[in-house]
Amino acid sequence: MNKNDTLLKTLFVGITLCLVCSIIISLTAVGLRDQQKLLKQKDQQSKILSSAGLLTNQKNIEELFMAIEERVINLDTGEYADSLDPKSFDGKNFESEDYSKDPLTSVQLSSDTDISSLKRRENFIKIYFYKENNNIKAVILPVRGLGLWGTLYGYLAIEPDLNTIIGLEYFSHKETPGLGAEVDNPRWKSKWRGKKIRSSSGEFKIEVIKGLVNLESPERKYQVDGLSGATITSRGVSNMLTFWLGELGYAKFLNKLKVEIENEEALNV
Repeated sequence: MNKNDTLLKTLFVGITLCLVCSIIISLTAVGLRDQQKLLKQKDQQSKILSSAGLLTNQKNIEELFMAIEERVINLDTGEYADSLDPKSFDGKNFESEDYSKDPLTSVQLSSDTDISSLKRRENFIKIYFYKENNNIKAVILPVRGLGLWGTLYGYLAIEPDLNTIIGLEYFSHKETPGLGAEVDNPRWKSKWRGKKIRSSSGEFKIEVIKGLVNLESPERKYQVDGLSGATITSRGVSNMLTFWLGELGYAKFLNKLKVEIENEEALNV
């Protein structure tokens, strides 16, 4: 047989095999896309539920999440953005650009205010309520901020007094295993429950300290143990809460929500 013919046949078989494999991989990726999206959604829902202490083995995630109400809010005004459907809202605008990156739907943060290294802050964001008998039992707020190696993304759940923390849960981060990644440790996460955000005078107080909380100190209700060997991550968590619970974060919304809750309570008396 001619050597050229043999070479051509070998090339043909190789190219054909590559094409067939590429087609199979592409079809598999497309076929799994919806499943991957669903799994990601379930993971997000589980973290939202977990932050509020609602995750249980007695019911599946979909069933538990039915008790969660989603709303989109305008961070600039503190009002509900009812023109945006929370079911379809995913933090993207009509051009599929992140709200937090588009100058039309976000604000640039100055070096003085950008304590969590966000660069820009979106104007619209989706928050979550857990309700029983139409009464708010938990408010769940997305939070994010820079740790040691990258941005930590999570959810902060607070009680209807809007000053008591239920839980803090992260769903994405790049922290070092055994150090900053201890933000996922159930023991450390349990330390957040019952901590107060502000003093009775309204001063912002919650923080992750260096070392262990002194259980005899009157400041203990505002403090969480630091992450051993992860000072930068600990500071990042504190900065994150300071930013998102401040004026550029949820403060305007929480002030309006407080009035809303007080009015509802007055009507139910």
